[in-house]
Amino acid sequence: MLATPSFRRLAGISLAYFLVLLDTTVLTVALPDLRASLGGTFADQQWAVNGYTVAFAASLLTGGAVSDRYGAARVFRLGVTGFGVISLMCALAPGMGILIALRALLGLAGALCLGSSLGLIAQLHTDPAGRARAMGVWAALTGTALAAGPLLGGLLVESYGWRAIFLVNPPLAVLSLIAVRGLVSAMGAGRIDWGVQVVACAFLGLLAAAITGFSVPAASLALVALAVLVWLQRRAPEPVLPGGSLRASWPGLLTGGVVNFAFSGALFVITLLLQGERGFTPLEAGLAFLPLTVPMTFNALLTGRLVARYGPGPSILAGLALLSAGLTAAPSAIGMIMVGLGLSCCLPALVADVVSTAPAGTAGTAGGLLNAVRQVGAVLGVAVMGVVAHGTADGTSRALLLAAVLTALTLVVRCGTHWAGRRAAGQDSRVPVRPPM
Repeated sequence: MLATPSFRRLAGISLAYFLVLLDTTVLTVALPDLRASLGGTFADQQWAVNGYTVAFAASLLTGGAVSDRYGAARVFRLGVTGFGVISLMCALAPGMGILIALRALLGLAGALCLGSSLGLIAQLHTDPAGRARAMGVWAALTGTALAAGPLLGGLLVESYGWRAIFLVNPPLAVLSLIAVRGLVSAMGAGRIDWGVQVVACAFLGLLAAAITGFSVPAASLALVALAVLVWLQRRAPEPVLPGGSLRASWPGLLTGGVVNFAFSGALFVITLLLQGERGFTPLEAGLAFLPLTVPMTFNALLTGRLVARYGPGPSILAGLALLSAGLTAAPSAIGMIMVGLGLSCCLPALVADVVSTAPAGTAGTAGGLLNAVRQVGAVLGVAVMGVVAHGTADGTSRALLLAAVLTALTLVVRCGTHWAGRRAAGQDSRVPVRPPM
């Protein structure tokens, strides 16, 4: 299997997404070294992390739509190439402001990679069971990036400084492009309403900016952009969100946002605690996340098989329960293990859940919608939990408890929708079928 073209291409797609997710976490342990080198305030440190995430979140819907329209393979190659080139520019950034701007461009390239990668997986694996197993491989290779970022970042920063974390990306981008060589995708028949896409990007960007800076003007402009987006969505001949997408997938979208809120916020506040009050070096801080990393390297493969057999619901419920319990015990080793198990149960199941409900030909858009919500959740997690924790042990405990409560509430909601769905399915199965007249 490992030598088949299909697996080679899946590995190449996963490697690109590994890069995209790696850059959401790898910079975290480099923040003290980055500030010593380029200066800046605590808010600048937040924006060095969130500049990438805000642009990533704001561009994901467009990345998915562009992939569906112009062909996933073509857009994937464009995104991966841009990611490698911009990463090299980040390594050469002379100041904090330029680095934040380049991180935003990197987020745009990452959105093109992600939106197209989900479309490519849907293209390569058309049957639901095969797609679920592929999602498990994809999540196993990429989910580790979320947790491996601090360890890899710690090794590189300790040895070579913060600039080295960006120099890893270009050679990996080249390997990804080599792995997907020969892969082609048909172009979609529809057209992109660029006005709607611009407003959607503006709304997500303003929302993320309002969350990060607790800005009332940005929040007000986000509400205006949302109103305009709803108006345009109602009158557009080809809406940016296919009919019924939100209604069918809202439980998955809610879960994705809360999971990323909890994980990204926890990663941020725990890292600052370890390197601040507890005096850990970047490498020591990275090693502290190993109990979280290891479960994600193997459990996602098991989750993919379970989703293929039983559907995404049970894995999502188990993942939320483990994540909530783990957050209450973090940053202890047992807490980190439970968080890693919870994340690796949720991630592949969530993608399979949302993509499976998407109308035909809109896998990229559906994946973009899910990941846009997830990244908004990540921005909110870093902003809110960062303020609650403020680098102290007591504050970090309060922030982690907040995330655990939100995760537990989401579990309650998912249990309700899962039970209601099973009940509806049971009632449908009992409806008698009348014989033909």
